[in-house]
Amino acid sequence: MASKKSAGSYDLESSLSHLLRRAQQFAYDQFVQQMGDSAITPRQFIVLFAVNDAEGLSQTDLVNRTGIDRSTLADMISRMIKNGLLARKRTAEDARANSVRLTASGRRALTSSLPRAVSAEKALLELLPKSTQADLIKGLTHLASAIGSVKEEEKPARATRTAAPTKKRATPKRAAPKRK
Repeated sequence: MASKKSAGSYDLESSLSHLLRRAQQFAYDQFVQQMGDSAITPRQFIVLFAVNDAEGLSQTDLVNRTGIDRSTLADMISRMIKNGLLARKRTAEDARANSVRLTASGRRALTSSLPRAVSAEKALLELLPKSTQADLIKGLTHLASAIGSVKEEEKPARATRTAAPTKKRATPKRAAPKRK
């Protein structure tokens, strides 16, 4: 069946978001295949790697380092703690913040999954000619950096919106139940 070109300037075959999603899906599949019977997911690997790289990071620091959104990361960390991979404690500097560290089990999981993750990355890159591999990494690094900058610029606007005082609504009084 011949493909029809859709009206307008959108082209699925050259859509950056679509192509990134397809590449991400293939990268995920490669990671899972390389991990074999390991229960570590790509995102868990990234968290383990980031925590190992800078032990004692706060969850906010991990959001910034991994690019995983705050609520997803909080859920992940809770599950990883439950599974014995991570431990968390309140920081001395800010009683509201948690620092995260690897447990012995988390360190073993990272150590055993690291060569497999490297193999998955290598398999993905080997699909491209050597001459374009560095350019792809460089371009995606620039894109990730630009995305990080945009998110940093949005933070004050979000903080201002959420920090604005809210009017407390009066709770409507309920009539007492009638006695019979």
